[in-house]
Amino acid sequence: VQLQASGGGLVQAGGSLRLSCAASGDTLDDSAIGWFRQAPGKEREGVSCIPSSGGYLHYADSVKGRFTISRDNAKNTVYLQMNSLKFEDTANYYCAAAYLRCGSSWSRGANFGSWGQGTQVTVSS
Repeated sequence: VQLQASGGGLVQAGGSLRLSCAASGDTLDDSAIGWFRQAPGKEREGVSCIPSSGGYLHYADSVKGRFTISRDNAKNTVYLQMNSLKFEDTANYYCAAAYLRCGSSWSRGANFGSWGQGTQVTVSS
């Protein structure tokens, strides 16, 4: 499966963006999808993950209560709704796929493949 992230842009602090992770070449039905981000000079960080079942949702502590992950298997797309954006959310955001579950090490990107090209999110303070 090939993944493509989109929806990034420039937004003021407090604003919102919705990122999309669209799949091609295969369905996402059996895939957990994780969102990750990396800012210049920083390590990659797990932001959120949704299992194939759409059940237990995972969030980094830094985004809990502000970001919401969801999936629409009919559209082969996973979304990341980002509200109350902060300057420190500025980063390149990527999506990646794992088989069925996010796993306990999801935030480190363990067991994830099919890394898509990122989309840049820039939050002005």
